[in-house]
Amino acid sequence: MMVSAVLLVLGALTAVVAPRLLGRAAWPEREPVVALWVWQCAVAGVLLCLGLSMLLSAAAAWQAVRGRLFAPAPHGVAEAYGPVTGGPWAAGTAVVLAGGAVWTGAMLTREVLRARARRRARRSELLLRAPLLPGEDPGPVRLVLLEGERPGAWWVPGAAPQLVVTTAALNRLKGRQLDAVLAHEQGHAVARHEWLLNCSRALSGAFPQVRVFAAFRDEMHHLVELAADDVASRRFGRLTTALALVGLNEDRGVFGPYAAPEAHVPQRVNRLLAATPRLSPGHRLGLTAVAALVPALPLLVAFGPGLSALT
Repeated sequence: MMVSAVLLVLGALTAVVAPRLLGRAAWPEREPVVALWVWQCAVAGVLLCLGLSMLLSAAAAWQAVRGRLFAPAPHGVAEAYGPVTGGPWAAGTAVVLAGGAVWTGAMLTREVLRARARRRARRSELLLRAPLLPGEDPGPVRLVLLEGERPGAWWVPGAAPQLVVTTAALNRLKGRQLDAVLAHEQGHAVARHEWLLNCSRALSGAFPQVRVFAAFRDEMHHLVELAADDVASRRFGRLTTALALVGLNEDRGVFGPYAAPEAHVPQRVNRLLAATPRLSPGHRLGLTAVAALVPALPLLVAFGPGLSALT
């Protein structure tokens, strides 16, 4: 039961400290891909703490769970976690955490089903507005050109992904700006950003009062756009990508004083124009390694008594 309590405390500390540290840091704007990794490691660390605490609490409360959990373990490992004396505290902790796990799974399932429904609706709309011509082979990726007065380009993920561009975007974007927009959308697809967004929405929807999950959702929406911007800017240049963003969004009023719903667009343009240099490779590697320790630490805490019993 002691290890279970330590895991709960560690998970709570990670949930409180990680959003504060990342919120105060200046480097995520320069390295959005590394920041995405760090956020995923932080959330994984919290979930691992809760999941391992649930298992060990259940093992401390019920002999049947304990027997199954430690059945493959060598002799003496089970005794290292103490006798079955957790009592009502262990049982209560296990039940509460199990309920949270079931609720999280249900919310994740709901989010996946909603995402599939949105994709089906988009595909149905695209088929109505731009049906396949007789004999047309859509190929692995279909480029769809839609009539539209507002410039726009977006990616519809799925088994047969579709890249949609409006005629207004073709008329507005000059030179390689359209190529930069397409590279941005392809960057989302290659990195599977939709899965990050779905998971972050599910966790924040399941536990809206938990700060780390709410911050995870907000930062995922922000960082995936920065990461896709970087994919486009490395291929076609920062200025070209910035001008493409301006061309797509200038008619939406996002650059005015009342642009709160799309306030991230001017920030993305300013970031591209500022051309702040990236972190050094050693710095990026260090951040990646430190982040990997966050989900590794709960495993060390959980397996520590068992490993000590083997030595």
